Formats: sequence, structure tokens, C-alpha cells
Amino acid sequence: MCGRFYVEPEDEYFRELGKRIESSPLLERFGGSVPGRPEGGNGSWGGEVFPENVVPVLAPNRGGEQSVFPMQWGFALPASGGKRRPRLINARSETAAEKPLFRPSWEQRRCVIPATAYFEWEHFQDASGRTRTGRKFRIRPRDGGRTYLAGLYRMENGLPAFVVLTRAPAGDLARIHDRMPVLLPESAIGDWVAPGGKPEELLRAAVTETEQAEA
Repeated sequence: MCGRFYVEPEDEYFRELGKRIESSPLLERFGGSVPGRPEGGNGSWGGEVFPENVVPVLAPNRGGEQSVFPMQWGFALPASGGKRRPRLINARSETAAEKPLFRPSWEQRRCVIPATAYFEWEHFQDASGRTRTGRKFRIRPRDGGRTYLAGLYRMENGLPAFVVLTRAPAGDLARIHDRMPVLLPESAIGDWVAPGGKPEELLRAAVTETEQAEA
């Protein structure tokens, strides 16, 4: 799964993304917060990103061209028993095309969430067979490049929200968790967000070589 990721505030690439969403009229309409954004905003942002935060996301504009938009992490779910439910933050890539909640986004509203790395907590079974949570790991592509999380988005009351797609873990990641986010190479971003793209084929290009370090 993917429940937390990290953005390096000093990376000029992310600074530029921050500047671009500052000019979006959507930004101040969100109830969520932009991680690390100073009061008033100056394009700087970053640090650890949590569900419901608002971050820069790559998606097509109305002309079908790749652009940057502020989006909130997680699809809102109907209240249950009069209580607000946590947002749904992940979607399984294996079944997204079939699920009514995700199918429209899978077909026409795909996005990419740029990050420096993502975090995962070690899951293991104790002597009684119960699943426990252990060490926290920081994970990124082995080539040291940026981390591009494949996602889906939709509009909620006129504001965009996204989920991160997940898949079975590759290689030694299985020792940490039984799921991982779909990581795209930079070269696949344009095709992934294009409305006429073929997501099933692009999943085959997902990055599987990663490096992990305790966070």
C-alpha cells in the first residue's frame, strides 16, 4: 500500500511545482493543507505527506495537455452511522478497471504524483500469528531518481481528489509489505496521464528495482 510519502523541500523541481499550484484558484478552496507551505505561500512546500493533504499532481488540462493541479489525497466516502469515514487513499491496479468507484478514472482520469520517496512500515506475524507493524522504511527507485506514483483522480464538489494505485510487491519489498505503489518511470508520465492512453499496457513499464532504508 502507500499511506505516506516524502517530498524534498530543497529540490528545485518540487519548488517549481509549488509555484505553479500557487497560481491555481483551486488551492484556497481546499479544506486540506499543503505540507510545509508557509503562511501566505511562496511556492515552497514539502516534507512528509499525509492522507488528506493537498499536493501538486500531474494530470491533463482541458486541452489534454499535461499540467499541474493541486489535489487532495483520498476519495471521500459517504458517512456511516452519522460519522465521517476516512478517505480512501489507495486503489488496487489489478481491479481498478472493474470497480464502479474507480472505472471512470481508470479510463479517463489518470494522474501522477511526484515524490522523493514513499514510506512503508514493516508488517510481520508474531508468535501468535497476529500481524504486527515494525520498522518504518523509506523507499525509492534504485537509480536514485524521483519517485512518480501512478494515480487516479476524480472531481468532488468541484475539487480534484486522487488515490494512489498499488500492486504486488517486487523483489525484496515483499519482506516489508504485501503491497507497493505503482511506480512509473519518468518516460511514461505523458502516456499515463493522456486521456487516450492504455493503462493496462503502461503498468508493464512500472519500476520494480528499489532501494530501502530505515527512516
